[in-house]
Amino acid sequence: MPWSNQGGGGGGKKSGGNGGGPWGQGPWGQGGGGGGGGNQPPDLDEILRRGQDRVKRVMRGGGGGGGSGGGIDGGVPKSFIFLISLLLLAGVAFYGFFYRVNPDEQGIVLRFGQFHRWEGPGLHARWPYPIEEVRLPKVTQQRTIEVGAGGAGRTSTGGPDSGLMLTGDGSIVDVRFVVFWRISPETDAASGQTGVEQFLFNIAQPETTVREVAESAMREVVGQSALQPLLTAGRQKAQEEVQKLMQSILDFYKAGIKIDQVQLREVDPPAQVIAAFRDVAAAGQDRERFIKEAQTYADQIVPRAKGDADRILAGAEGYRDQTVAEATGQAARFLKVYDEYKKAPDVTRGRLFLEMQERVLSGADKIILDQKGGGSGVVPYLPLDQLRKSNTTEGGQP
Repeated sequence: MPWSNQGGGGGGKKSGGNGGGPWGQGPWGQGGGGGGGGNQPPDLDEILRRGQDRVKRVMRGGGGGGGSGGGIDGGVPKSFIFLISLLLLAGVAFYGFFYRVNPDEQGIVLRFGQFHRWEGPGLHARWPYPIEEVRLPKVTQQRTIEVGAGGAGRTSTGGPDSGLMLTGDGSIVDVRFVVFWRISPETDAASGQTGVEQFLFNIAQPETTVREVAESAMREVVGQSALQPLLTAGRQKAQEEVQKLMQSILDFYKAGIKIDQVQLREVDPPAQVIAAFRDVAAAGQDRERFIKEAQTYADQIVPRAKGDADRILAGAEGYRDQTVAEATGQAARFLKVYDEYKKAPDVTRGRLFLEMQERVLSGADKIILDQKGGGSGVVPYLPLDQLRKSNTTEGGQP
């Protein structure tokens, strides 16, 4: 065996005066045995049993010798137990008498429930509870509260219908917004309380208060606005109005809370009517498109119509001037003829008759028949125009 006596039996060579290992002791902590057949390794079950016995003696606090093999004494000294108890008492006393204020906190010590003193960052001492109590609000931390989430796929913060609001034009919208707030660093001039004192002593549930004030302020602002501005350019104005209204309400109740910002995350119609809302939005876009197309057509037609109108007016003015000039000339001619008529009525009358005949007959086709020539046999009822054409073809004159 590996752990047997390497020095052999009783008749063999001696090794350190015993049958153990080279240092006179077996590897399992046993003393070297005598000669003979050599030592066998201890049983594993025996080792476990001895360990359990020692643990039991320690738990009972009793002493006792260790059986064969010369084990360690299992008893726990009373001084050790006293030391452990003293350390535990010191830890409890340290926890009860000392506390630590972090850099982002403000320590407020209450003695018998009444404000006693302020404490800054660092390690401080106090009387244990219930004599003194310490509160450590985080005065520089910015906190957020999300309100509203009635739409599909969103988690509700203030209830399933907290975001459903009625607009000024009678529409229902689902509003989700976030409020960023902190403990006010200012001191109230009227009461002399700091923002931390107001935050701790004037309101019982700060987060619930901020959420309810935010929902109330948003409902008021949305109720005074139409739907379309909330969906487009009016969101920034609504955010600012909600922030101002919330701050005024919290200041009225001296809550010691400062509203840093209000952000509108989503403004949508309820899920039940979102399809109809999209149709309305599409109709509005079509309306705008038709208006732009009509305006473009008007921009093309109106200048053309104005040009035609100017041209017609110019033509009318020219015709008017021409007609007036002709009428003026005719009137002047008539007056001159009348002056001559008064001087020689018969001559003037004959001249007018001849001029009239000239104007009438100058534009008419005429056929002159020579009775002495070959025209004596012509019957006046024949188509003279055809006769004229035939005479022209044969070389005759009309």
